[in-house]
Amino acid sequence: MAVVELRNVTKRYDDVTALTGVDLTVQQGTFHCLVGPNGSGKTTLFRTVLGLTTPTSGEVSLPDGRIGCGFQRANFYRGLTVAENLSVFSALVGATDDAWRAELVTTLRLDRVMDRSAAELSGGFAKKLDLALALLDKPDVLFLDEPLGDLDDVSKNRLLDFLGEYRDAGNAVVVSTHHLTEFDPLVDHLTVLYDGDVVVDADRDALSLGERDTLHELYVDRIMALERGESSADSE
Repeated sequence: MAVVELRNVTKRYDDVTALTGVDLTVQQGTFHCLVGPNGSGKTTLFRTVLGLTTPTSGEVSLPDGRIGCGFQRANFYRGLTVAENLSVFSALVGATDDAWRAELVTTLRLDRVMDRSAAELSGGFAKKLDLALALLDKPDVLFLDEPLGDLDDVSKNRLLDFLGEYRDAGNAVVVSTHHLTEFDPLVDHLTVLYDGDVVVDADRDALSLGERDTLHELYVDRIMALERGESSADSE
């Protein structure tokens, strides 16, 4: 079942076209990875889906369920402690499942910094707090922008395991990243943006890797082909 749909979405900023006629569908219970070079339109696409910017044309259909989002730059109250942030955000989104909140705290290892001011957190713990806040009300669709940034290798592995389990529980996870290799084992659907256009959009099983070993190699080859002006890098 589709939980997010974009139909012919275009976004212009004055003379700059950030997205051009984008069609995109996110299915329930899938891990959807969005990749592209800097300036390809990933951030604009995220902001459009989340209602933070209005498309110039086209339609965006969102689910009736809950949506969570975590951005590359963490968003929380820096003057509050970690525990206070969790309490305040739980009230804001109506999250009442204390057991789930405790699980997030344990999984993300926030238990060791609960009384620390959010302003004093390291980059890694700031990222973990932001992720916990995005997940408080068990969103049906979770949007994450570079969720592995600032995390150490052990924390990355724990988070990847957690996101896989969250997907397996029937939720959709949409990740925008430059680091496709780390997410490769989880990816069910790959979308590649280039200069505001979708140039690859297919389920993993439908992608032809050829002699390549990874989705990252496929992505790099497609982008390099486009930069050489080759038409072979069309959408799957």
